[in-house]
Amino acid sequence: MKLPLIKIAVTCMLVLTTNIALADVAKSEKHAKSATKLRHAVFTMLGANMGTLGGMAKGKIPFDAKVIEKSATRMNQLSLMIADYTKTDTSAFNVQTEASPKVWNNRGEFEKRINALTLASSKLMIAAQSGDKNTIKSAIGGVGKTCGGCHKNFKQD
Repeated sequence: MKLPLIKIAVTCMLVLTTNIALADVAKSEKHAKSATKLRHAVFTMLGANMGTLGGMAKGKIPFDAKVIEKSATRMNQLSLMIADYTKTDTSAFNVQTEASPKVWNNRGEFEKRINALTLASSKLMIAAQSGDKNTIKSAIGGVGKTCGGCHKNFKQD
């Protein structure tokens, strides 16, 4: 089990080092609105999957390791899209968004948070395969912690 986690960590570091880039600036209000809509779609899907995981961890939804693995896989795949769908800085335009300007002003830190979600969701995928409820709940907590940390620093109220 250690070998896959090492591979995951190395992969995450490669993703981080190859994806760090300066944000692009939206060229028009239409461009900003389009970028905001796509960004929102990725985070909506992340939230939907996290909702399922949180519900199971809290006992509000029946616990199902296969569903947890599927949600973790989806979150992992979505995490790999976040950098692409948040690279357009829309802060100069009047668009309805919950994204803090820190997403673009502190891009390196934001991408570290993305990488943390990729790693945590990978760990949850592995934990779900174990079938051990305590291990899975702990890994769900790890994913939730990465989401909360990003919300705290990069999401406007």
